[in-house]
Amino acid sequence: QVQLVESGGGMVQAGGSLTLSCTASGSDFSGYIMGWYRQSPGNERELVARYPPNGNINYGDFVKGRFTISRDNAKATVTLQMNSLKPEDTGVYYCLAQIWSRTWWGQGTQVTVSS
Repeated sequence: QVQLVESGGGMVQAGGSLTLSCTASGSDFSGYIMGWYRQSPGNERELVARYPPNGNINYGDFVKGRFTISRDNAKATVTLQMNSLKPEDTGVYYCLAQIWSRTWWGQGTQVTVSS
C-alpha cells in the first residue's frame, strides 16, 4: 500500500525559505511521477512542481524560479526547496505519487508565510 508522509512545513516570514520533504513507502517509486501541489482556503488544489521519471520537471507558473524540486529514488523521497517565499504561498502542501491512472496523496503539511 502506497503511503506518503510529508514533513518540513511551518511558519516563515516573507522572503524566507522552507524545505518540504516527502517520504514514500509501499512500492518502487522510480517509475512514478512525484510532485507537490498546494491548496489555500477558497482555492482549488494547484500544481507546485511535478517530477516525472524522465526528468522533465514542471513548475506552476507562480513559482518563477523560487522553488526547486528534487527526488531520490533510492530513498523514495521527493523534496521541495522553497526560497523567496511570499504571503500568497501560504497553504497546505501535498505530496503526490502517480502512476498510470492511479494517484496517491500525502496528508499535507501547512506552510504559513507572514508579511
